[in-house]
Amino acid sequence: MSGILELKSIRCGYDGETVVEDFTLSLRDTTLNCLLGSSGCGKTTVLRAIAGFEPVSHGEIILGGKVISSMNITVPPEQRGIGMVFQDYALFPHLSVADNVVFGLRRQGKTQRRKVADEMLELVGLQGYSGRYPHELSGGQQQRVAVARALAPEPPLILMDEPFSNLDVDLRERLVLDVREILRQRQTTTLFVTHDQNEAFVLGEHVAVMDAGRIMQWDLPYNLYHEPANRFVADFIGQGRFIEGVMASHESVETSLGLLAGNRSYEWPAGTRVDVLFRPDDVLLGIEGGVDCLITDRHFKGAQIMYTLRTPAGEELLSLVPSHLDINTGQKVKVTVDAEHLVMFRQ
Repeated sequence: MSGILELKSIRCGYDGETVVEDFTLSLRDTTLNCLLGSSGCGKTTVLRAIAGFEPVSHGEIILGGKVISSMNITVPPEQRGIGMVFQDYALFPHLSVADNVVFGLRRQGKTQRRKVADEMLELVGLQGYSGRYPHELSGGQQQRVAVARALAPEPPLILMDEPFSNLDVDLRERLVLDVREILRQRQTTTLFVTHDQNEAFVLGEHVAVMDAGRIMQWDLPYNLYHEPANRFVADFIGQGRFIEGVMASHESVETSLGLLAGNRSYEWPAGTRVDVLFRPDDVLLGIEGGVDCLITDRHFKGAQIMYTLRTPAGEELLSLVPSHLDINTGQKVKVTVDAEHLVMFRQ
């Protein structure tokens, strides 16, 4: 089954240096998709290759069943029919908001263009702003106009390059939710790149964690957090700490916190040395029968407090608990583990 967008083993880079290697991805549904990774991992290079701004030296990019990039084919960006939302909005300062929105509809009549502009501005919550100019808008409003412009031609695919990074935190959080709802209403396949995990988890229904030009795991946000495919994803996603353990059976491991068993079975034999991942929400405080651990630090987060703990073996754990459980640093507390999602990696 072909997808809306398919990348087949593409390779691309700059100045003779490979940035993306053997990159494969298929978007089959009208869903919100994210490429997540740190700076330099290749996520923006992938987006630019899809848009047509960078050639590929190997593999193919297929949109709607048509090859748009390969070693021998490079369809120009303006002929790909892809919507694009840039980090810096990229609005035309000399055009009104309405004219910016319908810039890609120059072949349509004036009446139809006005109708589309009104519809798009209503969709992004900017009714009444059609006659204004970009410099008269806030950053959040400019980004809404950029989204409206990308949606106006009804493209099969929209690409978004770090679209919220120039906004302050509060505005960014609100706009992410608004844009998610807009894209869901339009059922437009979207691929966006970000280095912000919270943004990826809110907006992305499927997320690809990238490193060194490759996908480490392509999955639901829930699975990336609770079922990381490898040590890199486990380290990169969320917060957590590893403690040492020794396999007691295929389903259980002996640690400084006792014998733990979860919902996963591992093929390694008893006696195998492993590192066991504990997320802050796995570590429970003040439960009878737990192991005495020392509170070494605390971070008040309003509704919650993040505690840093030291185990009897000198290992570090994090615990995120409701803030009414107020414990001072230097105190000892009973610690137990909710090991339902027990994630381990062989040493």
